[in-house]
Amino acid sequence: MTTLKAKLQEDLTDAIRARNELASSTLRLTLSAITNQEVAGKEARVLSDEEVLKVIAKEAKKRREAADAFAQGGRPEQAARETAEGEFLDTYLPKQLGEAELEAIVAQAVEEAKAAGAEGPRAMGAVMKIVNPKVAGLAEGGRVAAAVKKHLS
Repeated sequence: MTTLKAKLQEDLTDAIRARNELASSTLRLTLSAITNQEVAGKEARVLSDEEVLKVIAKEAKKRREAADAFAQGGRPEQAARETAEGEFLDTYLPKQLGEAELEAIVAQAVEEAKAAGAEGPRAMGAVMKIVNPKVAGLAEGGRVAAAVKKHLS
């Protein structure tokens, strides 16, 4: 069974052979981010597939934010490049939850929090504690927080 990191390395080799510049540069940057994460801290270690997914998600988010910044700065070609890199990285991530699925999970969590005695805007932390493990890697934090706020207000 190959690890996700090994798959990324194989895909990098294929991208280099195919002279796919976008894929090869994006994979290089992502693999170096994974390596940086592995050597961070007191001891070097090998990341689990779950941890590698978190690094990929973080890299994809960086690309989306950079694309927005370039678009606002009047550099559409750079924005398009960042967007393309972000979309490429998204292919390695689990499919994101749709709005309806996210709403259903949040609604259920709000009910659980109410049953535990947490209500109103102050219940945000309690609801997020219930929701986060269920949506980890399947929805961006900002989307989750917005959905929770909407349900609590």
